[in-house]
Amino acid sequence: MPPRGLTRWTGAPRRVRVVAAATVLLLGYGTAVHVIQLVDAGFAPYPHLPGWLRSYFIGLTVLDPLAAVLLARARRSGVVLAVGVLVTDAAANAWANLVLDESPGLTSGRVGTAVIAALAVVLLVTARPLWRHAGGPGR
Repeated sequence: MPPRGLTRWTGAPRRVRVVAAATVLLLGYGTAVHVIQLVDAGFAPYPHLPGWLRSYFIGLTVLDPLAAVLLARARRSGVVLAVGVLVTDAAANAWANLVLDESPGLTSGRVGTAVIAALAVVLLVTARPLWRHAGGPGR
């Protein structure tokens, strides 16, 4: 039996359920990372970043779990929010690690940016089937 929140994907093909579950787990991981960074920094994380970018990363502590819950409930709004979160997260990390970071060569931040960008592309490619199989009240 699937986890309680994913039972709403029951009628969807297996590959769609796998993508939905993986995305929910990814968003959960993102939530944990941003919460840990927020708490670890005494609620003043990313001091080296511009205010707008710092605010965005802090905002992910709310957007990541919201997208995860909506997606787990097979809501179309969850598909849209998950895509929006991952695409903008990839763009924000690219700005932070490729534009603002003046370190030469390959850094862990740049590797992380590439991973997030790849995950965003995968979600973009799979968004249509997710959308098609999401539904229910409030679709």
